[in-house]
Order: sequence, then C-alpha cells, then structure tokens
Amino acid sequence: MPTFVVEADGGSRGNPGPAGYGAVVLDAVTGETLAEVAEHIGVATNNVAEYKGLIAGLKAAKALDPAADVRVRMDSKLVVEQMSGRWKIKHPDMKPLAAEASRIYPTGQVRFEWIPREKNKHADRLANEAMDAGKKGKQWEPSASTAELDAGARRTGSASRRSAAPAPGGPPGDAAAGAARARAALAASYELSAAVPEQTAPPVGWGSADLGTPATFVLLRHGETVLTPEKRFSGSGGSDPELSVVGRRQADAVAAALAARGTIQAIVSSPLLRCRQTADAVATRLGLEAGVDEGLRETDFGAWEGLTFTQVRERYADDLSAWLASPDVAPTGGGESFNSVAVRVAATRDALIERYAGRTVLVVTHVTPVKTLVRLALGAPPESLFRMELSAASLSAVAYYADGNASLRLLNDTSHLR
Repeated sequence: MPTFVVEADGGSRGNPGPAGYGAVVLDAVTGETLAEVAEHIGVATNNVAEYKGLIAGLKAAKALDPAADVRVRMDSKLVVEQMSGRWKIKHPDMKPLAAEASRIYPTGQVRFEWIPREKNKHADRLANEAMDAGKKGKQWEPSASTAELDAGARRTGSASRRSAAPAPGGPPGDAAAGAARARAALAASYELSAAVPEQTAPPVGWGSADLGTPATFVLLRHGETVLTPEKRFSGSGGSDPELSVVGRRQADAVAAALAARGTIQAIVSSPLLRCRQTADAVATRLGLEAGVDEGLRETDFGAWEGLTFTQVRERYADDLSAWLASPDVAPTGGGESFNSVAVRVAATRDALIERYAGRTVLVVTHVTPVKTLVRLALGAPPESLFRMELSAASLSAVAYYADGNASLRLLNDTSHLR
C-alpha cells in the first residue's frame, strides 16, 4: 500500500482578493512528484483558498490510489488544526469545505502535519502561478509551470516527473523511470532554478507601459447622524438613521468642495438613508444623478447595533474579544464578519471599476467599506481596519489601473469642513 504526501497551499492577493491554490502529490519514499494541481478561483480569502488547495490535493491523491495512506503537509495552522479536530470550525465559509475534504478519504487514512512556510514552497509556487495566470485571464497550465523544478532542486535525491490531473483510478506511474535523468537535470539546473524570483504579488512601481487613465474612486463617508458623535455601532442592520443637522451641513460643505474641484463624473451610493442624503446633496450641486449599489452598505453589526463600544464590552465581552481578534468572527446575533464584508466590497469594487473605467466616480459609503477599499488597495492585513481614522464626511481616494495595481491618493481629508 503506497504512502503519498500531499503538500497544499492557497493564497489571496488582498484577503479577500484574486485567489488561487496549488497542491502537489509526492511519493513518500522517493520524493517523486506524482501530480500537480493549481487553479485561479476568483475573489476569495486566504483560508478559503487554502481549503480548496487541500481538497484538490486529496482528490489528486485519491485518483492515483484510493487505498493509499496520505500525509497532508500545510503551512496553514488553521486548516491543519481544524482538520485534525483540535480546533472548532465556526466560520460558515469553512464548514462545507472542511466537510468536503473529510469525505474524500475514509477517516483515519489521512494525517495532517503543520510545516513552516519555507518548507511548502512547491505548493506555494503553484498557487502563485495560478493567480498569475488568472490575472491574465487564463487558467494554470502544467506545461508552463516551474514549481516542480524549483522545489525539486531543494529536495536531496528527489526524482522529477510531472503529471497534470491524473486519470481516475490510473496508476501513479513508474517512479523509477527517468528518475536518474531527472536528478541529473535538477542538479545541473540548481543555480538557475534557485535564482528564479517568486511572483507573490502584482508588479509594483511605475513601469514604462502606458496604462491609460485609471478608474478613480473618490470615497466619501456620509455625514453625521445622531449616533455618530456618541460612537455607537451603526450598520446596515439597525434603525437606518437620517443625517442630523450637523450632518446636513457637512454634506453641503463637501458638495461645495467637490463642485469647486470639478472632477466628479458619476455618483454611486450605499442604499442606507444617511448615504443617500449625502449623495443627493452632492448630486444636486453637481447636476448629476446618484445611483445606488447594495454592495456599498455598512457592516451588519447584529445585536450590537445602536450600542456603544463600552456597552458591547459589558454585555458581550467574549464575543467582542473574539471579533477584535479575528476578521472571520461576526458580531453577536448574526452580524457580518469583516472578511464577509471584504468579499462583498471587493466584488462591488471590481464591478464599479469595469463600469467606470477611466472615469472619476464619487462613492458615498460608510466607515468599513471605505477602510476595506483602502486596505485592499495597500495589501494591508485585516487588523489595519482598527488603525485608520475616518471622520464623518471625510474624503479618501483610490486609483485603479489596467494592470491590476491600485494607488491610494488621499485618506480622511476633512479640510472642506473647516
């Protein structure tokens, strides 16, 4: 009975953002590569991509031999601990993926092991190749992959034979055939393969290519409501308050400032009343129509709606601590996690970029969507949401270019309110 090693990984350029996974099946004795799989999966979080990489790797192993013992090696502590049964799976996006992975092989036939990231380079490279292909509108092709060459050069005495998706029930192949030639080729190419840089993110900096006029989002947080000065949770699941007297003055002030700049070509707003009132004030001043996009609504804060931070800490201390510690945790009572909001906002962003290509659009929305768009543009981690100040009626701006890069041009400008 053979033993396979499945190394799997997944990644997201934005978390959530353009995502992909990679997995490799190895002969546990010889270290020979028996199968590689990789795929660009659109917008997803790191955790979703990692689980999908695990599922693909297990399916590839089963196609080689359903009776094999399988050792899964991943650098995702979350996936390893959850699949080993030591951590509870709470996130609704993870539960069906974990269940699918558990059904591929019988219980007890698969063991999980955490490994450092530097020891998971083969699967990591496959995931990045898949994301690179997806950025070009293509799917990953095994014939164009260099992941095995790079990984094989690090494995002492490993053989090298790549197959794409193996035929179900088909044999793993003759592990010895061509192994000597593969080892020699790997040894001879070690310096070359080691020098190939990993493509872990979109290209950055200022290239020579003319990328054209970017789609520019001028991000306007709505004006104050009666809840704003008291710093109460006010999302999409609460009372939907209107602008206060102060908030209406703020909306008029930002409208005058944007009219003076003369750069706004379109307006789109969250469906919540405070944003629509702010957008209408600007639209009236500029002579434009304000559209509405459901994806721009604020986070649903569940049972915390209308409460202050102190009140939430007094009533839901454990839930609040968990929420502050993880972007996958939702507020008490069926609210939205920050990662769920980010998936929604990223999809809305992509649709708006396509709709307003080369134009400057005023996006009237809320604290979390604005911070999320800024975070994704910078490639910053989810905890950065707690490290940004965003005042009522403030302006921020992000430009989106044809090569997929984004440039933060302004953050929390309130000069028009002084």
